Amino acid sequence: MKRNAHRALRAICEGALMVALAQVLSYLKLYELPQGGSVSPGLIPIFFYCVRWGPGPSLLMSAAYAVLQLMLDGAYAWGWQSMLMDYLLAFTALGLGGLCWKWKGGCYWGGLVGTAGRFVFNYLAGATLWASQMPEEFFGMTMTTPWFYSALYNGFYAVLNLLIVWVVFFLMRRTALRRYLAPTP
Repeated sequence: MKRNAHRALRAICEGALMVALAQVLSYLKLYELPQGGSVSPGLIPIFFYCVRWGPGPSLLMSAAYAVLQLMLDGAYAWGWQSMLMDYLLAFTALGLGGLCWKWKGGCYWGGLVGTAGRFVFNYLAGATLWASQMPEEFFGMTMTTPWFYSALYNGFYAVLNLLIVWVVFFLMRRTALRRYLAPTP
């Protein structure tokens, strides 16, 4: 019993540190789209945590990150539907990366699964809630449907954020930090 309590306390403390680090890194925007969404290294600590602790703690920690993102970066929210889909559900879905915690290459798969989860909610919000904001042209292409526009818009920064995570994981695979990525006993 004492070991489980120690493990839970450790997971909560690491989660708090990773959420704080992710929030700080999310302000280092490499690129920001005009109607929300950005490319930043902010997801790296989230996925580190996910592949270390598994789905339960990861979803809880991602939900805390979602609330922080909504409170501190939620300027693009257009009401409760946008707050729910673009922030609370989308950022909590990053914790789905914890499903891959014991897989070979789990850090890469976890990043993909978490990013895909976030993309689904951002995509649905973009195609339904933000359809009226669709421009006539995007990336040099004529936009005729909000579903295609949302896929391009949200897919653009989702893929770039995932690539940043994968590159960092790749660079760290042979360093002392690779031990951090090992699941906890």
